[in-house]
Formats: sequence, structure tokens, C-alpha cells
Amino acid sequence: MKWQDAHITEVLVIGAGLAGERVAVEAASHGHECTILSLVPPRRSHSTAAQGGMQASLANVAMGYGDNTDLHFEDTVKGSDWGCEQDVARRFVNLAPIAVRQLAAWGVPWTRVKAGKKILPDGREIEDLPEKEGLIAQRAFGGTAKWRTCYAADGTGHVLQYAMDSMVLKLGVTVHDRLEAVVLIHDGEKCYGAVARCLRTGEFRAYLAKATVIATGGYGRIYGTSTNAVINEGSGMAIALATGVVPLGNMEAVQFHPTGIVPTNILVTEGCRGDGGFLLDKNLHRFMPDYEPVKKELASRDVVSRRMMYHINQGFGVESPYGPHLWLDIRHLGREHLCTNLREVSTICSNFLGIDCAESLIPVVPTQHYSMGGVRTNIDGDAYGLRGLFAAGESACWDMHGFNRLGGNSLAETLVMGMVVGDRVADYVKEAVVDFPPTLVSDFVKQQEQRVKDLLASKGSEYVYDLRKQMEETLSNKVGIFRNEGDLKAAVEKLSELYGRCQQLRLRSNGLGPNPEVGAALRLPGMLRLALCIADGALQRTESRGSHYREDYPKRDDANWLKRTLAYWRPDAQMPELNYEPVTIIELPPGDRGYGEASGATQLGD
Repeated sequence: MKWQDAHITEVLVIGAGLAGERVAVEAASHGHECTILSLVPPRRSHSTAAQGGMQASLANVAMGYGDNTDLHFEDTVKGSDWGCEQDVARRFVNLAPIAVRQLAAWGVPWTRVKAGKKILPDGREIEDLPEKEGLIAQRAFGGTAKWRTCYAADGTGHVLQYAMDSMVLKLGVTVHDRLEAVVLIHDGEKCYGAVARCLRTGEFRAYLAKATVIATGGYGRIYGTSTNAVINEGSGMAIALATGVVPLGNMEAVQFHPTGIVPTNILVTEGCRGDGGFLLDKNLHRFMPDYEPVKKELASRDVVSRRMMYHINQGFGVESPYGPHLWLDIRHLGREHLCTNLREVSTICSNFLGIDCAESLIPVVPTQHYSMGGVRTNIDGDAYGLRGLFAAGESACWDMHGFNRLGGNSLAETLVMGMVVGDRVADYVKEAVVDFPPTLVSDFVKQQEQRVKDLLASKGSEYVYDLRKQMEETLSNKVGIFRNEGDLKAAVEKLSELYGRCQQLRLRSNGLGPNPEVGAALRLPGMLRLALCIADGALQRTESRGSHYREDYPKRDDANWLKRTLAYWRPDAQMPELNYEPVTIIELPPGDRGYGEASGATQLGD
């Protein structure tokens, strides 16, 4: 391909989920030309699968009266186990109510308040006031002081994505789907765009832009079991890391969702527990109040997941051909409630388990779900290390989640950060000039074409899918909910071995055209780099904070570890280079999270 054949635009957004489309909508609203690259048609993005809701402090429902941005801020900081940037968290909570109302104007059919008295599953009586009738309703989610999760039944991500995609169409944003960005075009100081591989033809093409935004979502599929869609392989993070100058932040912070169904790992929303569902063990005993008498099933996700796995390890799991699990009980919520507020859960249980959740228990187990880590950016979304590169959503480490994300804060972040980054990008491209170096662009395209030629000519002995399976098993077995030095050292050693072996791949297919084995082979080295950043970051962090739980260092250590990990992958390196930066504390000093765990910081001399 000649560089003159490149697609040139002002703003290039890699990823068409909620974060990417919200960036494009904002930039296009400022009059800038935008192009979105996507692996799949936008409405098939993983954002569409989000069920539970979006947090915003509206105080519209009885259990949310008195809510405000200060309480949302406090919940977010405590949820992060003081690992977040507090100035980012403050900006986020202030903008979330604006974002949710804006979405209503764009056509999102939020579930609305119905005035009157109601009996909660625990027997409490509440009353929604007549003056609140018709306002946007909220439900309970784990780790929050008030009910503040706005929702559209349990298909919130679906309606948000469709509304956002309609805005993309309305504003004339160009969307090229079935394309995978495989490398960023840069000179070590500035990003000029990306080289993308067409999944229809296998051909490479340069996409050049004044501003490039990574919004590719998470990396869940590098784990053996995950709630993520098959497209969530961390591709955006991987190509940023491969520049050698852009770091990834807090990659050891991996969230496990308490309720992945067994055996498919499909998520059933936290809204099940927010609406009053219980977790039961093999004896049908509701065990969470034994561990968390105040929050019960609605402690933060990291705490609930640990309590569940601990209970299973104590012999209280339900044995099955797929390993032990626990039960989620939502039968008492009633068929009418399940067929309205939790209708997607009902459909999932029917289609994938063959059960009626109004009459049967749901088998669940904690499953990898979310990546708090990602491309490190500043408060405006500018990526560290390269001018002209930005990131948004789950692929970014902004960093408002720290070491644990509260349920409902991810959908909210995609839209709030998309708004913030889109506005920042709009300002950036006003001043940026078109100065794409032709030789640089051609060289990057030729390098990717040569990678395919090398694969076709390889005499190596390694099979990409064998190595990938070993990577997935290593992360799942050694870098999971409970971590320790021995397992983490073994994980780093194994992943390092796999990284060396992936240089000797040999195709078993002909490799021609849009061959999926070629795509997998091109992708695997980057996935293994991400895996090593996670495992080595976890090994070096000798404390427990949020989702990162070290059995050999069970307490948070603010004296030594109130800092963010920055992982770089230098050219020709075999391991990540780990650096650290301090966490910004502007309002709320470190303290107890209030979930019942021994989560306080260790004292000097302990």
C-alpha cells in the first residue's frame, strides 16, 4: 500500500463501543471530521451487553433521597480502596447527572419512578413521593450509600449503545467496521494514526489523523474464563504498550464479578442483588450476612467475590461437572418483576441454562469481568508519552477506579469520559497541523505486511492456539482472586516462556486472505505482554488493595504502596519495566472502606 492510499481524517477513534462513539459524537458536534474503526458493527460492541445501569446522583427514589455528588465521590474513592485519582473522581461525579439527562434527551428509555408505597424483599416499607413520579429511577448496587444506579430494565447497555449509534449516524461520523488496528503510527514523540487490518480481505491500510483515540474496551479474553465478549482481547492497550513510550497503569487491578453463570460465564447483572436477590450455598444458607452483616450481598464486588470463593474453599460450594459453584436466588422477587426489571436475566437463564429463574436457583461463580488498568492518561484523556494520542473507557486508566470499580460506574465512565475526551480532542485538532511523514507511514504498513510474510514462511513449531490456551490457564489459575508470591512467580516464569515461544509460530492453515489464524498470530505477542504486565505488577505489589488480594500480604499498605503502577515495554524487551507514580489525594484521606473486611492500612512497624 502507498501512503497516498491512506484514509485521512481529523479524529480517528479506535473502537465503537459507548466510549468511542461518545468521543466521536462530542468531536463531531464541534464540527470536526471523525472516523471510527471497529472490529464489529457498533451495535454489536460489548457495551451493548451491559445490563445493570449507570450511576448518577439524582436522588429521585425513596432510597436515594439526600444523595449528592459528595456521597457519590466518597463511594467511588472508598470503592477504589484509595487507589483512584480524586480529582478525576470529583470531575466524574459532577458530570454524571448531566450525562444521564442528556441521554434521556437523545432517546434512552430510562425506567421511571412510580409513586407510592413498596415493600422491599427484606420487609422494609418505602414510599416514592408523588412529586417524583416520572423522573429517572435508580436501583441499589454494591458499595453505594444510596440507590443511584439509573437503568432501563436490565438492558441498559443495549439502549445506551443504540441511542449513541443513532447520534453517530445523525452527525455523519464515518464508521469502518470489520477492521482491527494492529499498530500505532508514531515517531516516538507524536502519534499520526494507525495501521489497520481488514477482517474481510486481510489487507493493511493506514488511517491518519490529527488525533487518535483508543477506546477498545478491556482485555478479559486473555483469561480462561471471563464475562467479556470474544472481541475483548486488549488490542488497544497492546498497541499502545508496543510503542515503547506509552505506559499502562495499574494492570494488576483485575475485577472479578460475583455472578458469572456456570458453565457459560455469561454475566447476570448486579441488579439481581440490588433488587433483593440472595447468594446461597450448598445447604441453601444465605451466607453473605455472616461475613458482611451490614452490606450483605451489596458489599463492593471485590469483597463479595472474595467472600464467595472463601466460602467455596471452606467446602460449601455446590459440586458440578464444571467445578463448585454457589446459588443466586431471585425467585422471591416474583415473576412480574423478573419479566420487567430483570427480563434479560430471565432470557439468559432460559436460553443458556434451560431454567426458569422464577422457579429455579441460578448457578454462579466469580468470573473475570473488568480491567481497572489501561492506557495511562491525564485528567483530560491525553495518553502519557505520545502527543496526539488519547484513550477513553475501559481501555484507559484515567484513573477513577483505582483498584476496584463500583458497579454502574463503568457505563457512566464511558459516557462521561467520552464527553471529556471528545471535548479535549476537539480543542486539540483546532491547533494541530497536517504533517504526516510519508516514509514513516509507508514503513509502518510494510512492517505489518512483512509480519504476515514471515508467518507464511516460518519453520517454527509453535501453534498459536496452544500458546493462547496456556496463557489463559496461567492467568486464571495463578493470577486470580487470591494471589501469593509462589503462584505469581510461577505465572511470570510461564508467561515469559510463552512469550519467547510465540516468536516461533507456524501456521497450520494457508494463511491467505482474511485468515483468522493469521489474526490470532499477529495478536498473541501483544496479549502476552499484557499478561506479563498483570502478573509482574501483582508480584511486585506486596499489599492487598481492592481487587488485588495477596494472601501473604493481606492488608493495605499506604505507607509503601499508595501509588500507581506504570508498566512500559521498551523496544526488544522481554519483560515490562515497572515504574510508579503517587496517587493524588485532594479531599478524602485513606481510611476504612466500611465493608467489614480488615481493609485498613497497615501501620509502620506492623
